Amino acid sequence: MSRRLQPVVLGGDIGAYSLARTFHEAYGVKPVVVSGMSTGLVRHSRILQHVVEPAIDDPDAIVARLRTIADQHTDADLIVVGSADWLVRTLVEQRDRISDRYTIPYVGIDLLAQLTDKEGFGDLCAELGIAHPTTVVHDVAAGGEPDTSGLTFPVIAKAASTAAYHDVEFAGKKKVFLVETRAELLDLLGRVRDAGYTGSFVVQDYIPGDDSGMRILTCYSDADGRVRFSAFGHVLLEEHTPGALGNPAGIVTQVQSDVVEQATRLLEHVGWTGFANFDLKFDPRDGRYVFFELNPRLGRSNFYITAAGANAVRFYVHEHLHGLDPDPRAVLGPQVPLSATGELQAEHLYTVLPGPLLRRYVLDPQVRGRARRLARRRRSTNPLWYRAETDPRRIAYLLVAQANQWRKFARHYPVAEARRLAWKGSA
Repeated sequence: MSRRLQPVVLGGDIGAYSLARTFHEAYGVKPVVVSGMSTGLVRHSRILQHVVEPAIDDPDAIVARLRTIADQHTDADLIVVGSADWLVRTLVEQRDRISDRYTIPYVGIDLLAQLTDKEGFGDLCAELGIAHPTTVVHDVAAGGEPDTSGLTFPVIAKAASTAAYHDVEFAGKKKVFLVETRAELLDLLGRVRDAGYTGSFVVQDYIPGDDSGMRILTCYSDADGRVRFSAFGHVLLEEHTPGALGNPAGIVTQVQSDVVEQATRLLEHVGWTGFANFDLKFDPRDGRYVFFELNPRLGRSNFYITAAGANAVRFYVHEHLHGLDPDPRAVLGPQVPLSATGELQAEHLYTVLPGPLLRRYVLDPQVRGRARRLARRRRSTNPLWYRAETDPRRIAYLLVAQANQWRKFARHYPVAEARRLAWKGSA
């Protein structure tokens, strides 16, 4: 008698819900979703079992919770995934304490640390001749002032380690900062240091243009470190609330083989395994795609892949649980359009926003027209609206949340600001 599949997802954000939905679509199972508090994104869901672990920031608490869940599912093959870098890092660091019960589909700690550190990732890009922003790395704990003589303001500033940055709080905290002057940069670094952050901050060349210059790429590498599948997307708009700044709010899947080739060269050079998610931006000054960072997992907007027809978690189950070769045709089925190298070739619109709101911010008429056509052809998906979710309380929450998106964008990213950035990118 074959054992059943039981996924466990750490996190309570839209990425965690998307992972749960992807498992549910593929296998009809109800994942256990473990989050630090009850969130509207997972509350009242009928496709998952929600568990609140208030001490989710504590590795010992996560291990204890995961072992308790395993004891409740002794008849199942368990796989655990994280929806954020810091949760993935915890799973990797605690692998020896839970690998007897769970499949953990992530690389080892050394490779994880090297490529998720923005300084280490930048060094690797330089070594391989892959476009990366001009970067200054500043040791926050050491104090002093960064040498910005090689940069032109405004600049981008962000923590080198998102996992370490997760643990600090200070007024005005954001995931990414657009810093207009050197004085503003020094003030920011002082506040970060006073908050107790002891890692490095990276200060990078700002690539002009609005959100529509951003791109996303997800690759899957097999156990031998060979890239077998990829899905490229054109980001139309990003989220702009401080806690979610920079996360894609709208994506159209596309084909961009030259970018896939560069990512493949990088991943195979280091022997990466499993999923890797890249953030990129098109630089209008020279026509290059610039690689910003690597996330060691299926990203927060991972459902853009599944929405386009390629159910991403099937790779985890096919190779990591069943021990089979992850040939994309065998994993995804013959109906999914793929290139000979496993690049997804479907065009589909992913968005977490109401369609009219998304299109309001897409200023390029050709791109806006493409988004409208995909929506009219029913080739558009919001991961939160799922026909299997029938609880009226959840539906009411989603209706209110979608209406609130208009208010959030008006407050944090007025249309005038989007037009200003778009103009600067084309100037």
